[in-house]
Amino acid sequence: MPAARRAFSSLAATATLALAATACAQAQPSDAPQSGRLRALIAQKQAQAQATALPTGVQRIADVPYGSDPRQRMDVYLPTPSSSTASAVRAPVIFMVHGGGWRHGDKAMGRVVQEKVARWVPKGFVLISVNYRLLPDTPVAQQERDVQAALVAAQQRATTWGADPSRFILMGHSAGAHLVALLNARAPQALREGAWPWLGTVSLDSAMMNVPARMRAPHLPLYDDAFGADPAYWVAMSPFHQWTAGAPPMQMVCSAQRADDPCQQSDAMARHVRNQGGHAEVLPQDLDHGEINAQLGLDSDYTRAVEVFMGSLDAEVARRLQ
Repeated sequence: MPAARRAFSSLAATATLALAATACAQAQPSDAPQSGRLRALIAQKQAQAQATALPTGVQRIADVPYGSDPRQRMDVYLPTPSSSTASAVRAPVIFMVHGGGWRHGDKAMGRVVQEKVARWVPKGFVLISVNYRLLPDTPVAQQERDVQAALVAAQQRATTWGADPSRFILMGHSAGAHLVALLNARAPQALREGAWPWLGTVSLDSAMMNVPARMRAPHLPLYDDAFGADPAYWVAMSPFHQWTAGAPPMQMVCSAQRADDPCQQSDAMARHVRNQGGHAEVLPQDLDHGEINAQLGLDSDYTRAVEVFMGSLDAEVARRLQ
C-alpha cells in the first residue's frame, strides 16, 4: 500500500468508530436541547483523534469555525509551504460535504477525505471538508444554510490558505450530494447572500434530485425523517424544482447498482437543466453507494472522468490535473 494511503488508514478506522458512536448516541431518547451538540462534539472528536497522519507534502488545519455550534467546523487540507506544488497562482479548492442520511457522518471520515486528499492536494489543490448540523436537531433546510455559511466563510479566508476564492468546486456524497446540488441550484440566491461565484458542482450519488417524485414513490424511511409529509417542503428542498438560470455546471455521479435507481433521477435532472439552458451531465458507475465516495481519487477511469468535468470548468484546474 502506498505511503499516502497508509497514512490515512488509522483515520478511516477511527472515523468508522465515530459514526457508530454517533448512531448509538442518537438512538437514545433525550429532550435536552444541548443533546445534539454534545453528540456531535463527541463524534467529531473521536473521528479526528488520529487525523494527524497525512500524506507527505500535505498539512491539515482542523476545526476552522464558521459558526458557534460544534458541528459548524471545517478541516482544510493544503500543500505544505515547502511542497513542490507551491505556485504563485492561488490554488483551486474542492469543497467537500459528507453524507450520512442528513443524520450521521463526519468531515474526517476516511472515505470522505482519504483518496481525494491523497490525489488532489499533491497536485496543488486545497480540499476543505465540512461538517454541518444534523437531524433530529437541525432540519434539512437549515443544513443547506450551514453548507452555504461554510462556503462563504471558506471563500472569505481562502487567500490565507493560498487558495483562490473564485476557483471553488463543490462536491458532496449522498446527503451531502443533495445539499450541494440544492445549493448549486439556488446559486444566484447564494451570491446575493455573500458567496463568490463557484466553478461547478460534483454530486456523488444522490437519489433526491427530485424530492417530490421520490417521496410519492416507495422510498426508504430515512427520507420521511428528512423531508416529512409536506409537499411544499419537498419542493423547497428539491434541486430539480429549485434550479435557477445562471446556476453553475453540475456533474451527477450515480450508482448503477442501487435498487432505487439514482441514475433515473440524475438523467431527468440533467434534461431539465439542459432544457433551460444550463449544463448538467450524468456519470453512471458500476459501483455501490459507498464505493462511489470511497474510490473517488484512486487512479481509475472513474476518477479521470470526474477530473475531465472538473478540468472543463477552468483552465488552471485543468492544468493542475494533468
